[in-house]
Amino acid sequence: MYENEKLEIIAVAQEIKRIGLVQLTGGNVSVRMKNGDIVVTPSGMPYETMTPDQVLVLNKEGEVIEGTLRPSVDAIALKYIYDHCPDVSAIIHTHQPYATAAGLVGDEMPACCTTLCNVCLGSVPVAPYSAAASEDMGIQTVEYIGDKRAVILKHHGVIAVGPTLHDAECSVVYLEDAAKCYLAAKAASPTGEIALMTPSQVEEAVNTHKTYGQN
Repeated sequence: MYENEKLEIIAVAQEIKRIGLVQLTGGNVSVRMKNGDIVVTPSGMPYETMTPDQVLVLNKEGEVIEGTLRPSVDAIALKYIYDHCPDVSAIIHTHQPYATAAGLVGDEMPACCTTLCNVCLGSVPVAPYSAAASEDMGIQTVEYIGDKRAVILKHHGVIAVGPTLHDAECSVVYLEDAAKCYLAAKAASPTGEIALMTPSQVEEAVNTHKTYGQN
């Protein structure tokens, strides 16, 4: 089932590994189908050699209905997010270093770059620590993400969501770029204070991106 979605998941997983948002077999990629089924990467398998038959399909109760491997250990958290966020159809979980570092110096990743606002819809909140393989990851995400498309889990990593897998991928990629700029600017500033975007600039960036690309 869902061969095209499995191929897309593998392609995205390989890309986030290639650009350093995860290391080894960390993180996970998943999509929710219209009938509630969840297609998700397996636990602890290399992305570089992953094949469609290794990608799992879970039903809306979280039970494996296709595949012989164990699903991601975070499947319980992913299911919680899908259950409580009806507009979310894709989730990417990473351990990206710069965004995670930004979560150690404040309660949000502020709106400092237009690309962050384009895809994450403004500043990105930081949620309290939650351990891997726990439903708490999902609970903290739902509680803190609000209307944004990403949340930083303190001491842990990032969860990005979207109506499509491409949207979630853009969120993790541009969040990491913005975090690099943010941390560099804070390090270079004599006071640690940096220039942030105004609410009107954030709104403009969000709206402008709605017409980006080819329809």
